[in-house]
Formats: sequence, C-alpha cells, structure tokens
Amino acid sequence: MASTLVSPAQRKRILRVIFISLLLDLISFTFILPLFPRLLEFYRNLETAETSSNSVLHRIIFGLNAYKQAFSRPISDRYDIVLLGGALGSLFSFLQAIASPFIGALSDRYGRRTALLWSMAGNIASVALWVAATDFRTFLASRVVGGLSEGNVQLATAMAADISDETQRGSTMALVGACFSIAFTFGPALGAALANVETVAANPFATAAGFSLFLILVETTYLYLYLPETRPTTRPTESPSEPNSKAWRSAEHPTRTNSYRLLNATHFVFILFFSGMEFSFPFMTYDLFAYTPSQSGKLLGFIGLLASILQGGFTRRLPPLRAIQAGVIACAASFFLLGRLKTEAGLWAAATLLAITTATVVTGLNTLSSFEAAASERGGKLGNHRSWGKSTHVIGSPSVNQSLGMTIMLGLMYTLTLPQVKLVEHLDLYFSVHCTGGLVEMLRMQ
Repeated sequence: MASTLVSPAQRKRILRVIFISLLLDLISFTFILPLFPRLLEFYRNLETAETSSNSVLHRIIFGLNAYKQAFSRPISDRYDIVLLGGALGSLFSFLQAIASPFIGALSDRYGRRTALLWSMAGNIASVALWVAATDFRTFLASRVVGGLSEGNVQLATAMAADISDETQRGSTMALVGACFSIAFTFGPALGAALANVETVAANPFATAAGFSLFLILVETTYLYLYLPETRPTTRPTESPSEPNSKAWRSAEHPTRTNSYRLLNATHFVFILFFSGMEFSFPFMTYDLFAYTPSQSGKLLGFIGLLASILQGGFTRRLPPLRAIQAGVIACAASFFLLGRLKTEAGLWAAATLLAITTATVVTGLNTLSSFEAAASERGGKLGNHRSWGKSTHVIGSPSVNQSLGMTIMLGLMYTLTLPQVKLVEHLDLYFSVHCTGGLVEMLRMQ
C-alpha cells in the first residue's frame, strides 16, 4: 500500500483548502442553472426586437428550427428555449471534453497549483464577460471561455488523490463529491434570488453574475495564498536508502484491477443516458409546472442537500463498486418515474432518486479511476476520464444517436412508461435535448 506524501496534519490542511475553494467555485458556477430559461428568453426577445437576422442568436435559432424539422413529429416552437439551452450545454461540455486532458497533463508536468491558478484566470475572464453580457454574443463568449478553462473539478480530484492512500481514497473522493451537493443546495437558490435584484437595466442578470465574479476572485486569492503543491516530485520511498521500496513500487506502478478503457466506457455510457434528462430537468419543470427560477432553485437545492447528506454518511462508507451499483439502480427508477410524471409529488420523488444517483455513481467511478493511475500520470488520467464523460453531452446529431441505438432504447423506455397520450409530445423534447447534449454540472461538473 502506498504511503501518502504528507503528514496527517498537512493532509487535513490541504483538504480544507480544496474543500473551501471547490465549494466557492461550484456555488458560483451553479448560480446560472435556474436562470437559464429566463436568461435565454431575455436574449431572444432582445435580439428579436433590436437586431437584424444576421445576429449570432438568429443564426443559431435558424439552425435549431431546421433541426426540429428532422423529427417525424416536429417539435413545437415553444421548445425553442429548451433546445437553445441544450445547444449551449453541448458547446460547454464539448469544450471541456477537449480541454480536460490537456489541463490534466499540464498539471502532471508543471504542478497542480500552477495549472489550477491558470484555470482560475480563465474562470475570472468567463464570469467577467457574463457580467458585461448585454447581448447574446458576449454571453456566448463567456460560455466558450468558461468551457475551455474550467479545470477546477478534475484538479481538485487529482490533488485529493495525491494526498490520500488507498484506504483513504473513497472517503476523500466522497468529500470532493459533497462539495457538489452542498453547492447545489445553496447555489441555485442564491442565484435565483440575486436574479430578482436588478442593478443594470441592460443586463437583468448582472447582479447574480457580479456576485459570482466576487466568489471566483475570493477563491483565486485563497488558492494563491494557501494552496501548496501536491503533485509528487520525489519518489515516495519509505526511507531515502530504499529507492525500490514497496511504497515507490505501489505509487509508480499500481496494481491495476480495472482496465482504464472499461472505466472510461462505463462513465461514457452512464452519462450518455443521464445527461440529456439531467440538463432538461429545470426546463421540464419550467414547461410542465411553470416553475419560476426560485422554485427550480429550491428543487435543485433539495437534490444537493440530500446528496451531501448521503455522501457524508453513506457513500464514503461504501466500496466504490457498490456505490456505483446503488446509483445506477436509483437512476433507472428515477427515469421510470419521470416517464410517468403527472404531479409535483412524482417530480419530488424522482428528484430524491436523482440525489442518490448524484451522491454515488461519479464519486465511485472517480475513486476507481484514481486507483489505476500512477502518481506521475494522475492528472492526465483523471482528465481523460472526465473528458469521456463530457463527450457524451455532445455526441452529435440524431443520426449518430440512432446508429448507437440510444434514441431507440430511450424511446422504448419512455414509451413503455408513458400512460398519457398528451405526454408523448414531451418525449420528442427529451430526445431533442438528449441529442444536443446535457449539462447540469452537478454530475457533470464532476
């Protein structure tokens, strides 16, 4: 068994820095989630009234209209906002899928701290653009910069693995996962509340964006002052005179119990099913139950709170494989309930099952992946693992999905569970969002 390279006291300090910084980052990131429907509706109405048909948003909507006609049952125009949100989610995930392996490899070469601070510089630029986004083009630029620079999650995972041995790895990853859950407890609700405070007439969401920028700046300063380098730079020998010690062999040549290809493929398949539904969740509540951003924020907050409780007391004690199995079962049950959704009680029951999924699957997969990586390649390996998950959000057109059989399988699942004919129209919505990708970084940012 490999020994950790830090003392227990230093490990505790580093974990505290990782936890606080990641919490600030994710709270900032989740501000925008319940605002997406209203935010995109604002830009659509703004550019419809003020700009020509040559604007970026008009061209995107024109492309989405052509996309809608590709379905055997054309999708209603009232789903334009949902499709636009799906397209932006796909873009963000696509950029993260490209950037994650490079950010991880750079952290292996130059250090986790250096890579993370450069990532934070990109995050600051991204949120600053959102503050200044009085038109859709600027907002789109903020999402592009954010997608290319967001490396906080994978680097936090790598740092947590750097300072943990095999016996500590599962509980440490659960702690990282708990950051997501806590952030989703408070972030969306806070973002929705700040959206009601209008300080800039040209950008009604500038208050939420400005506070998000403030949190990112605080996080960057905190990391610069308190985060040490965690990437191993010397052989973790049990003593200087034992260069071939068990600790060195274990750290640099870990016993591989799972193929990395198998773990990446599992991550890919799971997120492929989960992502479209996940990103469409706030849009679905907006469409079916006319949820306001505040109500959507409360629902996401409930999922986050329950997931954080589960991660703190349940997931951290489970073997990673058992955690994954429990989460997949909960995910299947939530899909079944969402397929039969008619009441708000059913919605909250499905949200409970989604919280179980959020608390288990990705945390378990990250733990297993970290076991398979040597210390010198950990950043790159975990970056690749994350990239596989993100790539599922952007696998492209309906024809690609059909060739993979995913649209058929999802169609069969929802068709078997939809008792009401009027809900068949929503089936096309789920297909369209699934085909254009998914976001909610609750699982996702993981």
